[in-house]
Amino acid sequence: MRDESWFDDATAAAYDEETADQADPASFEAQLDRLAELAGDGPVLELAIGSGRVAIPLAARGVQVSGIEQSPAMVARMRARPGGGEADIPVVIGDMTTAVAPGAGRFTLVYLVFNTIMNLTTQAQQAACFRNAAAHLAPGGAFLVETMVPALRLLPPGERYVVFDLGDDHLGIDEYDTVTQGLVSHHVATRHDGRVERSSSPFRYVWPAELDLMAELAGLAPGDRWGGWRREPFTADSRSHVSTWRRGAPL
Repeated sequence: MRDESWFDDATAAAYDEETADQADPASFEAQLDRLAELAGDGPVLELAIGSGRVAIPLAARGVQVSGIEQSPAMVARMRARPGGGEADIPVVIGDMTTAVAPGAGRFTLVYLVFNTIMNLTTQAQQAACFRNAAAHLAPGGAFLVETMVPALRLLPPGERYVVFDLGDDHLGIDEYDTVTQGLVSHHVATRHDGRVERSSSPFRYVWPAELDLMAELAGLAPGDRWGGWRREPFTADSRSHVSTWRRGAPL
C-alpha cells in the first residue's frame, strides 16, 4: 500500500506500465495531432511532463517541446528513452504552479493532460497553475487541459465510491468527498510479472465551469471544449473534456 511519495521511483516504473496497458493508439495519435496543430510553428511547454509519454512522440513530429516536472524519478525515465535526452527536451524540475521555464512568454502552447490538474489538491493551487501557464504563453497562445468530468451523477445518495475500471488486471475505484471536492483514486493492479499492487492517490476534482473561471482570472479567454481528442462534441454525458483558453494582450 502506497499513499505517499506518489511519484517516487517505483511509481514512475508502474506509471509507464499502466499507461501503456490503457493506451488507445488511435486516440493517442489524435492527441498528438491536436497538440501539434495548436503548437503551430512555435515552442510548447508540457506541465507535469513526467516520463515523456506525450512529449517524446510530439517532439519526434518536429515540435520544440520543453517541460516542467516535480519528480526527478519521472524525468530520469524520460532521459533513458530515445529522444528524451536533455538536449532533445529541456525540463525544469519544480512545481508547475510556480516553476518558470526558459522562454517564458513565448510559448504558443502550454498543455496539461491525463487528469493531472487534479494532482493539485486545492483550488488555490489549481488557480495558480492557470496563472503560471498564462505567464508562459505568447500573445494568442493556448493553454490546454485534459481532465475528467466528476462522476457525481453515478453516486447513489449516501454513497461515495465509483468503480471506473474493472478488468482482469486492474480494479479502479474513485472515492469522492463532495464537501471538499476531494477524490482518492484507489487501484489494485496485477503486473506482468504476477505482482499485485494496491495504491491510493489524492486529487481534487474540478468542474469545467470552475476551470473557465480560473482561466478568466488568469487573463485567458475561452477557446474550444471537446469531449475528446477527435473533437467530439462536449455533452452532458461526456466523461472527460479537452479544453483550451487563449491569451490575448500581453499580461
